[in-house]
Amino acid sequence: MIKGSCLCGKVSYTYQGDIQEIALCHCSQCRKAQGGAFATNSPVETKNLTFSGSEFIKEFQSNHIKVRAFCSNCGSPLYSARSDLPQVKRLRMGTVETEFTCENKYHIYADSKASWHDITDHYPQFTEGN
Repeated sequence: MIKGSCLCGKVSYTYQGDIQEIALCHCSQCRKAQGGAFATNSPVETKNLTFSGSEFIKEFQSNHIKVRAFCSNCGSPLYSARSDLPQVKRLRMGTVETEFTCENKYHIYADSKASWHDITDHYPQFTEGN
């Protein structure tokens, strides 16, 4: 089981499953939403993800099929979800509190990376989403 929460603790969650992969997304939307060089997220099964404090979750429609969810109190990004993939949410890994390991990591939209950031690890890089 994976547990996590936002910065202020008003939203917490449990995921009944394992983290199978981690995507490091360098697209401009993710950079803006995270305030950093990339977003680190993992696809998880919606049916196995349970939130406490869901009244503090605010969803922002970032395009016609995607929402980005965050805590309305502290602003911590929590997940994104696409209407064409309702069975999956992309959990923001910075909110995870449970220790785990996952070697299945990769960079997506690597061609869109911030000019001031260099990718220096050995993980695969894709020019688009995976």
